[in-house]
Amino acid sequence: MLDDTLLKILVCPADRGPLVLVDQVLYNPRLHRAYRIEDGIPVLLVDEAVDIGPDEHERLMAQSGS
Repeated sequence: MLDDTLLKILVCPADRGPLVLVDQVLYNPRLHRAYRIEDGIPVLLVDEAVDIGPDEHERLMAQSGS
């Protein structure tokens, strides 16, 4: 799990906006892209991000409480 202080300063490398921690991934709800966390280390590489479809987006947002 990521430290709350670290989570507050992490941003999406694509749009520099905040990320949401949900389902063990860092999620950018604006771009519908998810970044994995590997061994407790966020992999914030644009080329490594996974595109999220509309149904998965709704599920992630429901879980995040946003």
